[in-house]
Amino acid sequence: MTLEFDLQPTIPIAPADFKSGFVALIGRPNVGKSTLMNQLIGQKIAITSPVAQTTRNRLRGIFTTEAAQIIFVDTPGIHKPHHELGKILVKNARSAVAAVDLVVFIVDGSVPLGRGDQFIADFLVKTEAKVILGVNKIDQRPEHKPEILASYQELAQQNHWQLQEFSALAGDRLGDLQTKLINALDPGPYYYPPDLVTDQPERFIMAELIREQILIHTRQEIPHSVAIAIEQVNEGEEITEVKAAINVERSSQKGIIIGKKGAMLKTVGTAARQQIQKLIAGKVYLELFVKVQPKWRQSRSHLAELGYRVEEG
Repeated sequence: MTLEFDLQPTIPIAPADFKSGFVALIGRPNVGKSTLMNQLIGQKIAITSPVAQTTRNRLRGIFTTEAAQIIFVDTPGIHKPHHELGKILVKNARSAVAAVDLVVFIVDGSVPLGRGDQFIADFLVKTEAKVILGVNKIDQRPEHKPEILASYQELAQQNHWQLQEFSALAGDRLGDLQTKLINALDPGPYYYPPDLVTDQPERFIMAELIREQILIHTRQEIPHSVAIAIEQVNEGEEITEVKAAINVERSSQKGIIIGKKGAMLKTVGTAARQQIQKLIAGKVYLELFVKVQPKWRQSRSHLAELGYRVEEG
């Protein structure tokens, strides 16, 4: 599968019964939105980590079958923002709902309905989008607590939403979810070539793969104070050279990412290089360096330089 457009992409004419549409994945942070999109598409295009609020951009993943084309829009988790970056992320997640044909409202099915879920539900009720309530993490649900599912069944019934249980991580019952999604969409055209899995450029995915490894290996020490800028990509016949800057807010964070005698930076670089090699199906030389950008999450100019802007519609 390809990740970027060819210069002259081929978009076939859809048959009369072909269905297509844009589907937003909405939910609280860390409920499994990115994991779900990766599983449905069958390829890793969205990063995942144990840290909440991993997703920052509205990332489109494209799933095409002979009967339908679904363009998934993975959104940042809806939460109470604490800085300018957080405000942009939440605003972008909300605006995504207004621009899609269908919403999958994803909840953590291992715990009962919470106030954060109810907040999102109240917002969705005020929109015109069709909603499927996706109850994720059923593989982690305590069997002796049937009231967990009951709380979501009640929410779905109150709002006349379809409900589908699944496990994004284990891949359980995702076929049932796909069927519900296709049935809920209207007839439509191919929006993208059938072999495309995302509309994001390779540089964006490379940056996200590097950020993912930082989140995985530093955990709570560097929660959300890092942004990646791909500064150079040179594609040779035998190897692709990638140079990337890791931007942090404080000198202490720079020390954590570099680690003792450069050990952490080497660990992150090795893991990220392996992921990028899978992405481009070729050998990669990855050069990483760390820059301190004080309070970049509070600065609109720094945020814009790093690719974080309020998205329209």
